[in-house]
Amino acid sequence: KNVLTSSTMPPASSTDSIKPGGWKCVFGCTAEALALYRISLGILLMIELVLRFRFLRPFYSDLGTLPLQFLWPKVDILYKSICLHCWSGELLVQRVLLSFQVLFALLFTIGYHSQYMATISWFLYLSLTLRNTWLNFILDRYFHYLLWYAIFLPTDNKYSITRSKCHENNIHNGTIVSLATIMLKLQVLWLYLDAGFGKWLDPLGGWTFGYDGVPALDSYARHTLGARYLYGILGPFGLRLLTPVVVYVEMLSIPIAIVGSYFANSMLVYTAIGLICALHIGIAITLRNTVLLSLVACSVCLVFLPLGWTRACRNLDTKNNGRLSLISKILILSMAGGCVWLEVFSESCDQSVKHIWSTVLHNRWNVFVGSEEYVTWEIAPGRLADGSIVDVWGRSNTVDWRLPGTGAPCTSTARPGRWRSFPYLAGIEGEEGDVLWRYLCDEWNREHDVSHHPETELQEFNFFMLQADVLPNMGFSTTRKRLIKSFQCVEGIGVTVNDNETIFGSVGSTDGNHEQDENRNGGRDNDSRGGADSEL
Repeated sequence: KNVLTSSTMPPASSTDSIKPGGWKCVFGCTAEALALYRISLGILLMIELVLRFRFLRPFYSDLGTLPLQFLWPKVDILYKSICLHCWSGELLVQRVLLSFQVLFALLFTIGYHSQYMATISWFLYLSLTLRNTWLNFILDRYFHYLLWYAIFLPTDNKYSITRSKCHENNIHNGTIVSLATIMLKLQVLWLYLDAGFGKWLDPLGGWTFGYDGVPALDSYARHTLGARYLYGILGPFGLRLLTPVVVYVEMLSIPIAIVGSYFANSMLVYTAIGLICALHIGIAITLRNTVLLSLVACSVCLVFLPLGWTRACRNLDTKNNGRLSLISKILILSMAGGCVWLEVFSESCDQSVKHIWSTVLHNRWNVFVGSEEYVTWEIAPGRLADGSIVDVWGRSNTVDWRLPGTGAPCTSTARPGRWRSFPYLAGIEGEEGDVLWRYLCDEWNREHDVSHHPETELQEFNFFMLQADVLPNMGFSTTRKRLIKSFQCVEGIGVTVNDNETIFGSVGSTDGNHEQDENRNGGRDNDSRGGADSEL
């Protein structure tokens, strides 16, 4: 059965019973811990895949923003061969593929031949990511590596529907040590060290107690109801005090768990895991669009759980090195070596979207490195056939230029999830850029059934990016806006850009002061007083 985990274990005997601890517990995993790892990862994977259905049309089909006719000329033959989702641009095909992904994730969760299900799930998730690498977020990196190591781990020896009497007697009563468990735990260690040291080495010192500006934690934890409660409880000084604590939790928690494993101190291990999970739960409560990411990050640490330590902490018999197990070791070491190669030795052409390497081997986790100096959000005022003005981006009949407050989908965008990447594609030009922006026209018209209601047809829109500086005491500066794109949905409609012509309503900030940028894609800043002025 364990063709990928390298070996089997002889029956337990009384002479095997030894005190837990040592390097076997440091680099090994108990069957209970691996089972919880499988179950939590599988559940979260199913949730992510089900949520992905809403993005199939805009991002994964030929009806959306990246038809295959623009992707195929950019990628090499290996990319095309591996990306199963690139073989067809039909929306129905994408829905069928994603439905199968959900099914395989379910089978993986319940422990039905979990190694094979993990293999299929990993491959299909990679294929889905390659279909549109614009949407490759850190959440996808988590799933990529966690599913990869699940391929080589016997995660179904406990709490699964396929466990056998042989497994129950021979394997799950001991700690499993293999190259896969070693590399998985090293991966978790690297993940948090990279994230923690990235903040600690911030040149501006945004994560230090003595930072001159708004501390990093204060700048990020502002945009949810939970963040406001946290601010009300701790205040500015409390958040400043807590800011460097985040860094030390990331850098030290996993080393503490390793030390606790070596000395068989379960309390120390539980404390370290608790600190990491508390950190991620705090992120989920105080930052928008981070709940699933935070839960996946918590599932990573489950491999350190000391469940089953009261039994022997034993290694697997490594004498049976079959051909498949050698292949498994080669694959594991190749992935690790490839990550080092991409980061240290690869050329810029190797990291381009033409190849799969930047997607497969990217292994950096240094996010939220500095303090956030400003927040951004987007708005797209559009004119309908009857002359009314709507917010195309926010899918709203009213246009609101104010900074989104608590309860808004996100301060960075009016659209959550995978839509967060859309504003950063503004630099795409030519026919590909036309398809990208025209999707907003087609989406509005489709959702408002213009064939029966022609007065709701979208004629034109402007896409703005707005910014506000982060100030102390939960404050923000007056709003600055920049015109990113003017687009005509109907040919022959003239688009006017004029500071003195009120076309799409008031764009002033709440205090009447508004800074404008006349030039698209980063022109000069021009201070403008009087909130009634606007651009198309």
